[in-house]
Amino acid sequence: MEILAPQDDLALAAITEAVGAEALITDAAERAYHSQDVFSTGPTVLAVFRPTDKDMLARGIAAATQAGVAIVPRGGGMSYTSGYLAPEAGALLIDTGSMNRILDLNEEDMTVTVESGCTWDKLQRTLKPRGLRALAWGTLSGINATVGGGMSQNGVFWGALGGTVVDAALSFEVVLADGTILSTGSNFFRPFGPDITGLFAADCGALGVKATITLKLVREGTAFSYGSFSFPDANAFFSAMSAIAREGLASESFGFDPYLQAQRMKRDSLTKDAKSLVNMMKAQGSVLKALKEGAKVVAAGRSFLDDVPFSLHLICEGRYQSAVDADMKAIEAIAVKHGGKAIENTIPKIMRANPFPPVNSMVGPDGERWVPVHGFLPHSRLIEAWDRIQALFEANKAEMEAQGVAAGAMLAAVSRSTCLIEPVFFWPDALEELHCRSLEPSHLAKLNRFPANATSRAVVDRLRKEIVRIFRDLGATHLQVARTYPLEEASDPRAWTLLRAVKQTVDPQGLMNPGSLGL
Repeated sequence: MEILAPQDDLALAAITEAVGAEALITDAAERAYHSQDVFSTGPTVLAVFRPTDKDMLARGIAAATQAGVAIVPRGGGMSYTSGYLAPEAGALLIDTGSMNRILDLNEEDMTVTVESGCTWDKLQRTLKPRGLRALAWGTLSGINATVGGGMSQNGVFWGALGGTVVDAALSFEVVLADGTILSTGSNFFRPFGPDITGLFAADCGALGVKATITLKLVREGTAFSYGSFSFPDANAFFSAMSAIAREGLASESFGFDPYLQAQRMKRDSLTKDAKSLVNMMKAQGSVLKALKEGAKVVAAGRSFLDDVPFSLHLICEGRYQSAVDADMKAIEAIAVKHGGKAIENTIPKIMRANPFPPVNSMVGPDGERWVPVHGFLPHSRLIEAWDRIQALFEANKAEMEAQGVAAGAMLAAVSRSTCLIEPVFFWPDALEELHCRSLEPSHLAKLNRFPANATSRAVVDRLRKEIVRIFRDLGATHLQVARTYPLEEASDPRAWTLLRAVKQTVDPQGLMNPGSLGL
């Protein structure tokens, strides 16, 4: 039986008095589970606090910090940059999963307010029947990832033409370290004066814990067009993706290098793919077209990318079919101009049909461990970054092969001026409890189970850090900064001094997710 230190026992008693024993989890196995993310394991937390509303959240935070206990907020647990891993044992981890209500849906003003534990999947399922969606509406892990986590870590994928998820935010209610609930501004226009919402956006929980979020809504498209293209090399791929992004033609634009697309094509089943697509197209009112598209998925099989070096996949969304078809025609012309050729467009159709699938991709298709690292760069620096990363892999090829470490990359356009390069590592290693609970049980049962492999993991850790340095040399920016990306090094010294002053103001004891952002 675990014996708490006297100071921990007293702190836990004070927190319990403030929120009630039913809101706290103190079981050792559960505390250990909540002390790991997708890549790392941190010191064990004192307890897991599951508030049911913002007032309980505020009471719990105030009681903890008055007792000298650090606060670590956790969203859906899908991050891999140590954002909710405390630097020392004994922190109070806040799990907002019970704060998952949609508080207000204002179709007249085109806004929605949710509690921070609401998932992107729940929000999308609520809005879709009304023909609405958030401006940027989540990451691929949205079945687990929460809106509050997205606002704290930032994220991008669905609706990327409208920016990252924090660009969809109008205002927050944030609980500060002393339990104060702060409103960041107007619930219909941002900003009014200096952008206080923006100050708390992407803070990785270093400045406060988000309780509620108000988001901008837009009409969901009623017409869609899908395109996929093959490119012979990275230069042709990046040139085409950048040219398409500058024109603002696609709502989503993403692609894979040869290794990662081969890994992705091993996943799931054609039956599930076809069913998702048929259901989506039936919902759009075309039963005959739905059946035809489902049959095309099965006929295409999983071999249509076998000889494709780089693949680019795009979705055009709008009100009129003629308009989105014209946009896709323009995209095809750009792709061909840069050496691309059209291929079967199964991937974007399936992904749009099931935007928030089970998170089985958080491990490799054979049960390997998986972790990304990423950088956002302007179009002018993409090829240099890619070449330097490939040179790093080539220089470490022998060691990577010896340790079973492999790497691919996801690539995406996220605005008219910016693209994402996200190298992804796979290596043989033991799965943690987080993986086992997150994967579908039927999928987990089919996977290999590797023994713990600290040597291969160390190789991955070193290569990730070297890629971060390459990105830093090129002036890249990052999402979910947490404890992985060098924000201070990338900041103007005067801006960093200002940020530290803000931190001191809202968190004078330094107990709000200490070490996050490097603060």
